[in-house]
Amino acid sequence: MKIAFENPASSSAPATGPLGALPEWNLSDLYASIDDPKVQADLAKADADAVAFEKEFKGKLGEIAKSPSAGATLGAAVRRYEAIEDLLGRLASFAGLTRAGNTSDPKRGKFYGDVFERITSISSHLLFFTLELNRIDDVLIERALEDPIFGHYRPWVEDTRREKPYQLDDQIELLFHEKSMTGRGAWNRLFDETVAGLRFEIDGERLTLEPTLTMLQDADEIKRAKAAGALANVFRQNLSTFTLITNVLAKDKEISDRWRGFQDIADARHLSNRVEREVVDALVEAVRASFPSVSHRYYKLKAKWFGKDKLEHWDRNAPLPKVEQRTIAWPEAKDTVLSAYAAFSPRMAGIAQDFFDKNWIDAPVRPGKASGAFAHPTVPSAHPYVLLNYMGKPRDVMTLAHELGHGVHQVLAAPNGALMAPTPLTLAETASVFGEMLTFRALLAKADPAQKKAMLVQKVEDMINTVIRQIAFYSFERKLHTERKNGELTPEKISELWMSVQGESLGPAIHLGEGYETYWAYIGHFVHAPFYVYAYAFGDCLVNSLYAVYEKSDAGFADRYLAMLAAGGTKHHSELLKPFGLDARDPAFWQTGLKLISSMIDEIEKLDRAA
Repeated sequence: MKIAFENPASSSAPATGPLGALPEWNLSDLYASIDDPKVQADLAKADADAVAFEKEFKGKLGEIAKSPSAGATLGAAVRRYEAIEDLLGRLASFAGLTRAGNTSDPKRGKFYGDVFERITSISSHLLFFTLELNRIDDVLIERALEDPIFGHYRPWVEDTRREKPYQLDDQIELLFHEKSMTGRGAWNRLFDETVAGLRFEIDGERLTLEPTLTMLQDADEIKRAKAAGALANVFRQNLSTFTLITNVLAKDKEISDRWRGFQDIADARHLSNRVEREVVDALVEAVRASFPSVSHRYYKLKAKWFGKDKLEHWDRNAPLPKVEQRTIAWPEAKDTVLSAYAAFSPRMAGIAQDFFDKNWIDAPVRPGKASGAFAHPTVPSAHPYVLLNYMGKPRDVMTLAHELGHGVHQVLAAPNGALMAPTPLTLAETASVFGEMLTFRALLAKADPAQKKAMLVQKVEDMINTVIRQIAFYSFERKLHTERKNGELTPEKISELWMSVQGESLGPAIHLGEGYETYWAYIGHFVHAPFYVYAYAFGDCLVNSLYAVYEKSDAGFADRYLAMLAAGGTKHHSELLKPFGLDARDPAFWQTGLKLISSMIDEIEKLDRAA
């Protein structure tokens, strides 16, 4: 069902069928519609506020920092800056969410483009603020931070000043900023609209990407093979476009990194994640060392279940043979997740309940709708929204648990304000993966041996996809960006790099047949957020270690956990993990998380022997 364009903010009649009534979000808590006069009024207000802010403070922060009232004045300035950022964030969120509902709609596309052009123009008046703040001497900043008004923003100030070695002259920063809409932003939009427009023909039916990918989990091998073939054919037909996008964005990143002085191709991401390069390197090394004992071992076991020496790549996520596959209706999915959350923390379940009660979730699959799933925090003055493409598969229930984990995290962190609520990607995945684990453990406790094996198999596959596969993606990106420095990459070269990491990570029990070399093309993280992907592995291993602490902990664990989420972006990962006795810099930290996956494979083998 398509949301009526005339009022995309409102929830239309929910989609019904075997899945039950699927909710569609109501964006009116942001704006009533794209024609809401408040959109233009808020754009005008943000513009006026930004211009006035620039006029009052530009070129003056250095002198202000020397004055006796520096702390109070700078604190008041940051408050005004934060209020403008919150308003711009509200506008950007509404435009982005409206477009996500149907990326094929040209009217929504125009609205999105127009709003972001205005936001880019408005925010150019604010660009000076952090640049000038970073030029203030450390001694003066520390003295000003003693004032409680400015001191409240210490975490944000310290994070901002970490960018100091990489900031450029004001005019160059302004140029980078203003050209972002016609540069990286435009190529991102082209990618999104290209993916949304793809259609995959299977048995006379033309499907969008999401249901075609879901068919790779079908119990029928013929359907899986047809879906894999359709994906490869369409990706191949569009490979020149995806190759151009990849080449341009990789070069764009190389130019930016070179000008800013980043040493390593992933250092900009590490900086934004507030994680040290050596910590990420230790994670990658630990995961790659686990390939034989985790993914290679598991897929060899799975091939045996299917009576094959090797699985075809379209069998990788296939359900177990001779195990009944049922469709899980929306009400059951909702109750499953909420009950699991409630058993851990009634407060956590109460926050998640709001997403259902207040139409903060958009669940149906629709033509043109953004693929995948996400939880968008919007801004602290509003609330998050969750997008799903719910098709009743067991993995869809886990996706619901995952995205609601993000949503709970975003709600808890919101009181920190627009500048300090956002969480680095490495920690942003903690709540989502923990929510999945709670749901999985609750279901596993009630399962009989046959169901238990099926659930363990699904969980192991999900963890392999989250840890092993994402680190393989990270390795692919490293190879791609390194090679791009030597010149444009052909589709064949990109596919070769893709296949090299896929073969290494999946192992000899998976046959990567013809067509699979194109599957890099649709993965949006490579386009929208280079090197984002290791955050998934970071979060999964972190949660595995955290959950091990939970199983041995006292009754106060839930309170400590929610306090960690409520910290938002105000604390470094080392500080957040300290109450749980965990340290991501310790190599044993990553081994704990990886051993949990291996132990689940051990349990599956025991169930096999007992059958």
